[in-house]
This record gives sequence, structure tokens and C-alpha cells, in this order.
Amino acid sequence: MADTLKEILLDSSRRPTVVADLQTLIDEEVAAKSGVSGTVIKTGYAAVKKIKPGIIGAAVESLLDEFVAALEPIYADFRASGASDFGSYLPTRPDAADALLSVTDARAERSDRESIKKVYGKLRPKGKDNVEEALPRLGKLIDKHAA
Repeated sequence: MADTLKEILLDSSRRPTVVADLQTLIDEEVAAKSGVSGTVIKTGYAAVKKIKPGIIGAAVESLLDEFVAALEPIYADFRASGASDFGSYLPTRPDAADALLSVTDARAERSDRESIKKVYGKLRPKGKDNVEEALPRLGKLIDKHAA
């Protein structure tokens, strides 16, 4: 078993599969949304994918290194704890969602496009809830690649 997320997720032989799996995870998370806010998320997500096919995979690819760096200390704590199921461990960490969102917050802040900043600003308040809901699946995905 690899010791770091960098070794697990960023290895050039695994990276394409990791990106594809993360894109599937995002698709599944969006599909699982319900209610009025879920409908809004699903509609917006479908529109973005239709307007610019491949955008989700490209976004995952461009953010993956930063996401891995943000989660690396949490993964190190997990390894040190002796726990064996990152899918169960990750949601117990109150800092996990904030670590991931710090990456997208910084990326949005650096953007030169005001439209991106505006849309991100509207979506961000519910972002933490959505990321927290995805943590068990994300942890399981990481476990899969670490095996």
C-alpha cells in the first residue's frame, strides 16, 4: 500500500483512471440530489456538460494536484490512526470539506472572469453541505486506488 495520496492518486499510470473515477463520483453525487435545490443543481450541471463537453474531466484534471495536497495531512492522520477505511474516516474530519473547498475558493478568486466568480459565489454557500455529502464516496474511491 502506498503511503501518501500523491503516490496513490497522482502516479502517471493511475491518474487517468483516478480522474475518470472522480468524474463518475461527481456525476453520481449530482444524480443523487433531490428537492428543489437538487433540481437546480442537476439542471445547471447538465447545461454545463452540454455547452462544454469534457469540462468536468478537465476541471478534475486541473484541480487534482491541489485537492491531493489539501487532503494529504488528513490522509497522513488516517494512516497514523491505524484505521483501515478511509471512506468511514474522511467524513469524521470536520476539516475535510473546508480543505477541499479551499482549493476551489482559491481558484475562483484567481479567475479573471467575473462570470465565474459570480456563479461560484452563488453556489458556494451550499458547497460545504454538498462536499460533506460526497466525503464517504470520495474516501471509498481513495481506498479503491490505495488497495
